[in-house]
Amino acid sequence: MRFASLGSGSRGNGLVVEAGSTRILLDCGFGLGETTLRLGRLGLTAEDLSAIIVTHEHSDHIGGVARLARRHCIPVWLTHGTLTGFEALFSGIGKLNVINDYRSFAVGDLQVEPFPVPHDAREPAQFVFGDGSRRLGVLTDTGSSTRHIEATLSGCDALVLECNHDSGMLQASSYPQKLRERIAGRFGHLDNVTAAELLARLDTARLKHLVAAHLSQENNRPDLARAALAGAMGCDPDWIEVADQDNGLGWRTIG
Repeated sequence: MRFASLGSGSRGNGLVVEAGSTRILLDCGFGLGETTLRLGRLGLTAEDLSAIIVTHEHSDHIGGVARLARRHCIPVWLTHGTLTGFEALFSGIGKLNVINDYRSFAVGDLQVEPFPVPHDAREPAQFVFGDGSRRLGVLTDTGSSTRHIEATLSGCDALVLECNHDSGMLQASSYPQKLRERIAGRFGHLDNVTAAELLARLDTARLKHLVAAHLSQENNRPDLARAALAGAMGCDPDWIEVADQDNGLGWRTIG
């Protein structure tokens, strides 16, 4: 089982998870040409994808999904709330699957476990992917943690965790006050310290890969995110990896 990031940030997101002959793309916030380019960097084409799964309806996550799925006949999974209002956008997709009540489902060799998160979207979901022996947890686009989130992510072998902003940098930024309040709010995005506090409450005994994701280009720095997570893990900051906006993250094998 392995995973890689096409890119992570406010200008577009995409994460590929692979087990056996199954490859799932989690979100696609890039146009067709850019998605093709970024898949190519990983040695993939769109025809290699078994499914696209959507976390929520914000454009940096959903923007390229419908066109990619329609062009290459790729099945899509998303929650009912995410689909609401976008029915016309997704018309013509042969296999459109609605995730009901955050119930787990299988796509080929991968088991997919959705879970709810506090975010300012209609019915947002984040996911744990498993192949029967290993688990990859993904948590971005959430403003706060819950006991359910922490129980779901405990015991993962790899974790992609949002470190969107440094609180001090956000408050001193050029962002309008309303936007700063939204980002820092309970339904916004995790800051470095809050992400580290969440991490400290997880069972990380099996964790082999930890990736900081969805970093703000204006209101965070990779070294700050690494330092916060390393403090929670008691590890060298260089062990923490970062999925960035332009280059994403190359393949990481969970073994």
